Amino acid sequence: MIIRIVKMTFDHRKVEDFLRIFSDAQHKIEAFPGCKGVDLTRDVLQSNIFMTISIWENLASLDEYRKSELFKTTWSATKLLFSERPDAWSVEKIR
Repeated sequence: MIIRIVKMTFDHRKVEDFLRIFSDAQHKIEAFPGCKGVDLTRDVLQSNIFMTISIWENLASLDEYRKSELFKTTWSATKLLFSERPDAWSVEKIR
């Protein structure tokens, strides 16, 4: 299992735009082969910082998603809303 964490900081005025994009895409991402689920979290002190946490069967599944048209269109729309460069990690649970 691979856990993909993506930290995104948005322009405060564009948070609602991002929430709409995520709401439209979440079920499509979760239906992608190899995806076990996607959660959206928000920083408790800075309401414009979000993290997506997705679970993937393996790196190959995540890589296939990242090559997909779904990723390309969702990410293209999302990255226009950033106020800072996003950070991303692919990790695996040890214990």
